[in-house]
Amino acid sequence: MLTIFALNILLLFALLLIGTPLPYCFGAALIFMVIFADIPINSLMLWGFNQMIGPVLLAGPLFILVGSVIAESGIAPRLLNAVNLLVGKIKGAIGVLVVMACGLLGAISGSSFTGIAAVGPIMIPQMMAQGYTRGYATSLVSVSSILGVLIPPSVPLIIYGWVTGTSVLGSFLATVGPGILVMILFSIVNVVYSRKALPANIEVAAAIENKIEMDPIEKKKNLKVILGAIPGFLMPVIILGGIYGGVFTPTEAAAVAGVFAMIIGIAVYRELGRVKLYKVFKESTSSIGAIMAMILFCLLLAQTYVQLKIPQQLIEIFMGITESKAVILILVSLFLLFVGMIVNDTTAIILCAPLLLPLVVQYGVDPIHFAAIMCVNLAMGGVTPPYASVLYFGMRVGKAKFSEVLKPTFMFILFAYLPVLILTVAWEPLSMFLPRLFGY
Repeated sequence: MLTIFALNILLLFALLLIGTPLPYCFGAALIFMVIFADIPINSLMLWGFNQMIGPVLLAGPLFILVGSVIAESGIAPRLLNAVNLLVGKIKGAIGVLVVMACGLLGAISGSSFTGIAAVGPIMIPQMMAQGYTRGYATSLVSVSSILGVLIPPSVPLIIYGWVTGTSVLGSFLATVGPGILVMILFSIVNVVYSRKALPANIEVAAAIENKIEMDPIEKKKNLKVILGAIPGFLMPVIILGGIYGGVFTPTEAAAVAGVFAMIIGIAVYRELGRVKLYKVFKESTSSIGAIMAMILFCLLLAQTYVQLKIPQQLIEIFMGITESKAVILILVSLFLLFVGMIVNDTTAIILCAPLLLPLVVQYGVDPIHFAAIMCVNLAMGGVTPPYASVLYFGMRVGKAKFSEVLKPTFMFILFAYLPVLILTVAWEPLSMFLPRLFGY
């Protein structure tokens, strides 16, 4: 059966590398397993249907809707203006603003693509006006958007908890430490770059609207900016407070976030009219349909591996090769990084978590710690060339060429993200301090 499994993986990667749409890739791999591994299709489809109607999976489509609403409702620009008041007095402040805004939007939408869609069209032109190159601005927005995967609530972590039976709330807490550290290091790298690469007069331009001594008119203007952003700031407070306070589940939190965002866009900011609302639902429905089809095929494919006891066979093979936990974590991390480069994080988790979790547990890795390891690796894969799905989406939004974003992207990966990845894998307290503090 391992031979059939290996051929199936080769077929899957071959289809992915030649650019076949993801649902077709996993559909073809599933058909291969059904035919050559003699999997009973009727019972498999019945199991898949029962899984797809579960309430946990509903969180994914709801958070997709939240992301679309944020992009059209006026929430994102008001949050950007308010955060700018906090960081606008340092050179390179606009880059720090991008990082903080993507982290804040991650705490609302649970997706990496929301940061690009909401922040990119606003901030990339502004960064270019202050002297940044198009490639650097696009790269910063793209790499910062992966904070949507690390800062809870996170859709991939909800999927991980659903697939593996691990606590979703504990998994949320596991990525808080790595997520905050990524934000800090991205900001530091940006400030260092700004001081070396930007003209001296940029410092004045960045601070001109945020003087320490302001006249009454400017104070009133800044107060208006802060008051206007309060509804947006309330969203992560309500979502995370409700989840950890036991008021509602992550799925219910996604529904609350969607309704709250629409109320803000329609009744408070009055930017979400009928035309925009129709656009939001149309785009969300299209994305949700494609994603749910892909999830179904991935789920069924992963189940075929479980039925054939592939995880148990992999455990026997690796236990016979090495007893080193460090070696296994390095191999698993390299594999996840590669997978994250060619497929999105949700797909990778559905396919890989049932295979890899039993293996790493045998080496003493806590399932909640492994949630952080998976998400950090897959998020880095999403912005690592050459197969970087998140980076390519950012390039489309920023209208930048691959050659323009390559150098700054590797700078952020090498000096900021890679150290966090190594710490997450090698130093368990970074991920496990908060979960253990809360009893997970």
